[in-house]
Amino acid sequence: MQTVIRKWGNSLGVRIPKVFSEKISIRDGSTVDIEIKNHTLVIKPKDKIELKDLLLKVTEENIHKEISYGKPEGNEVW
Repeated sequence: MQTVIRKWGNSLGVRIPKVFSEKISIRDGSTVDIEIKNHTLVIKPKDKIELKDLLLKVTEENIHKEISYGKPEGNEVW
């Protein structure tokens, strides 16, 4: 399939045909990675990061200690 590159502000943009976007499950607002491999522009969907997956990476070695911000001021309650 052929498409045309268009100017978008100071950048360039390309329209992704619906059949392609449906095939790789991207839509308006999706995040993608863009890279160049062997002189070819590669655009691929970015995996969604979920909190549960991030929490699985927390260990005793990489968790930070409590941070003190000093005594309460004004109407703060600790």
